[in-house]
Amino acid sequence: MITYLIIDDEHIAHDIIEGYCDLLPNMKLLKRCYDALDALEYLRCNKVDLIFLDLNMPKLKGFEFLRTLPNPPNVIVTTAYSEHALEGYELNVIDYLLKPFSFDRFLKAINKTINLKNDSNKSGSFQTTEEQHIFLYSDKKHVQVKLNDILFVEAAGNYCKVVLFENQILIREKISDVLEMLSPKIFLQVHKSYIVAKEHINSIEGNRIQIKDHQIPIGKFYKINVLDFLKL
Repeated sequence: MITYLIIDDEHIAHDIIEGYCDLLPNMKLLKRCYDALDALEYLRCNKVDLIFLDLNMPKLKGFEFLRTLPNPPNVIVTTAYSEHALEGYELNVIDYLLKPFSFDRFLKAINKTINLKNDSNKSGSFQTTEEQHIFLYSDKKHVQVKLNDILFVEAAGNYCKVVLFENQILIREKISDVLEMLSPKIFLQVHKSYIVAKEHINSIEGNRIQIKDHQIPIGKFYKINVLDFLKL
């Protein structure tokens, strides 16, 4: 479950973000805040996993608000102003969404949040039993895919083929964009056209990786990734 807070002075922005979140499982809205001071008051006594933060607000601007938080939660910036993007990444925001943003673009930001939450759970002393997953857009619908079911990803022109245990999914994404969705602790790029799941590697021989019945080539410029993996 990802709990979230919306901080934006525009009612329509709240409606759009909440509407997008309602399309996804495990997203829980805790509060709508229409200025940053209201959010500060709420966060004094409550914890959230994620904040959707507008920048141009009265009383206290978005980044000024963010700098007042000693231990800020994950933040996705939602704004109409692109010129503040660099400053946002310097403050370690997860993503920077320019209004108006599509559901597909919103979903990429949520997938980044899920990966960070999964990595945080795995690195802690408590091991979560919640299945890790991402959402992929295929065949005009958003499909929830368990990360443990992914064997490898193969680039196919303007698409990528996500090969699972039982089937495969074709998505209209660049392999570089798919790599951003996936945790580097779980997945490894071994070729310009291939990303593999580390735990499903059966063997490595020469310039080939065996995953079940599939042979995956190791690219010349990615061999160092494989060598580093073998040292673990």
